[in-house]
Amino acid sequence: MSQLFLLNKPYGVICQFSEHPLHPTLKSCVAQPGIYPAGRLDTDSEGLLLLTGDGELQHRISDPRWKLPKTYWVQVEGRPDEDKLAALRAGVDLGDFITQPAEVRVLPEAPALWERKPPVRFRKTVPDTWLEIIISEGKNRQVRRMTAKVGLPTLRLVRVAIGPWRLDELQPGMLRSIEVSLADLPRTRHAKPAAPAPARREPAGKNFANQNPAGKNAANQSRTQPAAPQAASAPAPRFRFAKK
Repeated sequence: MSQLFLLNKPYGVICQFSEHPLHPTLKSCVAQPGIYPAGRLDTDSEGLLLLTGDGELQHRISDPRWKLPKTYWVQVEGRPDEDKLAALRAGVDLGDFITQPAEVRVLPEAPALWERKPPVRFRKTVPDTWLEIIISEGKNRQVRRMTAKVGLPTLRLVRVAIGPWRLDELQPGMLRSIEVSLADLPRTRHAKPAAPAPARREPAGKNFANQNPAGKNAANQSRTQPAAPQAASAPAPRFRFAKK
């Protein structure tokens, strides 16, 4: 069994332990030595970040082949119509790549989150909306670029889940550890094996046997069960603060 640490990364904290001239680093909220992020979260985003000292577990979580779904609550500027929601769901052409289909729904009201510091800057004349967006990719600033492309600039972005692991009662800067086995990791519906490497051409006259080493089978069901998706008519999600 390996330890997996769940951190609620505060706004403004950069995802690195080495010193940074402009931003506080993970050292400001992680005192546990020998653990490193499995993936990343933008400095101006908040929420769930996974860390571990197990290199194999770190690779298994962050490897894009497994495509663990990531759930975000996103506050956007404006009121999305069905065309904009459909564009987000179908895939957005960002120029350098087209995003994979996403699960997108409008939250009926603002989720009960902690107060952000510094607070979000609003335009009094423009309404805002909270969306839940679930993607299985994780390219740089992808969610912000997606919403901007369809005319819904992101004001605040909070990651609330990665695969079966959720923030639950974690307050900003808090860390919680759980025991995880590689054999217990979920094999999600998005998972697919890596594409085989192209065959190498050998010089004429030589006869080499093809080799195809088997990959590791590292995915099963997590002991922490993922939350069931909420219907569009469900009440807004609430964030429950942990007891000190």
